[in-house]
Amino acid sequence: MSITKSLEKRRTYYNIDKNIPVLEKEIEEKIKEVTELVPDAFNMKSARVVIVFGEKHDLLWDEIYEVYGGKVSREKIDSFKAGAGTVLFLYDEETVKGLQEKFSAYADNFPVWANQANGMLQLAVWTVLRELKVGASLQHYNPVIDDKVKDLFNIPSQYRLVAQMPFGGIVSEPEEKDKEDIDQRVKIVR
Repeated sequence: MSITKSLEKRRTYYNIDKNIPVLEKEIEEKIKEVTELVPDAFNMKSARVVIVFGEKHDLLWDEIYEVYGGKVSREKIDSFKAGAGTVLFLYDEETVKGLQEKFSAYADNFPVWANQANGMLQLAVWTVLRELKVGASLQHYNPVIDDKVKDLFNIPSQYRLVAQMPFGGIVSEPEEKDKEDIDQRVKIVR
């Protein structure tokens, strides 16, 4: 499948369940593969991924609900909990700081570049999940949940949580997206 076709199939799936059409091991291997392939500035390799399955996935979303103290609806949280797992995206602030010290002329850019690389990784994981016929969505409950997530999964304190991606079997397809006037966002200069 071409990258364009893969990106076209990648959608936000909110209606997911625990019935994934592949083995968990296949998801793990594909996520490891794309994590290694996604580029980043200065080859810093700051991105970190934690994949949570089963009861730990359910616990994650129950704890997110608790941390928010009911300010996020139980129905919304349960829609993510209904999935088979969650990918947590983080980056290592110590790696970033080390490069800031080593290349001080670029110091201000390294956190930006770490976030850019993480964004590319999120898209790559989201796309590869869809290629596996697994649906996912990208969520941002951080920084409110950061401490709880680090405690739950023994994540080092220097890792910064960036996003959460609940995934699962596709229960229903999302509605078709309207085509935009892409010329409003893309300028051609010759």
